[in-house]
Amino acid sequence: MDNSRKDKMIAIGSDHGGYELKQAIMKHLEERNLAYKDYGCYNEASVDYPEYGKIVANAVADGTCDRGILICGTGIGISITANKVKGIRAALCTDCFMAEATRQHNDANILALGGRVVGVGLALKIVDTFLDTEFSDEERHIRRINMIEE
Repeated sequence: MDNSRKDKMIAIGSDHGGYELKQAIMKHLEERNLAYKDYGCYNEASVDYPEYGKIVANAVADGTCDRGILICGTGIGISITANKVKGIRAALCTDCFMAEATRQHNDANILALGGRVVGVGLALKIVDTFLDTEFSDEERHIRRINMIEE
């Protein structure tokens, strides 16, 4: 589903373990009038998380979407998958400090969450922090990101 505001597009995807949290996040994005594209999965039937991790990571890497949100049961497997795509810096966050720091210091472009780890209330705050925090653009952080990308 594409939402109305087109200035920034957020790619979102999950496996079955993250499906319920994905639904809550999409509703929250709609309430904030933020545009998103749902890359699946579309129900709670068992699926393979790497499929969705790759689809979202490729959408961010090729510029179709500006940022991404990925959710699996723990957030671990789907973040590992996304990080295999060139140009992706996916960060698994379990609190708002991590979300803020990874945006400011790492210019992370995908947020990974664990649907079985983080409750909905906290997850929505983490999403807001991730989406609302800008990269610091400091030389030391640019240098370190370049080292990651090499």
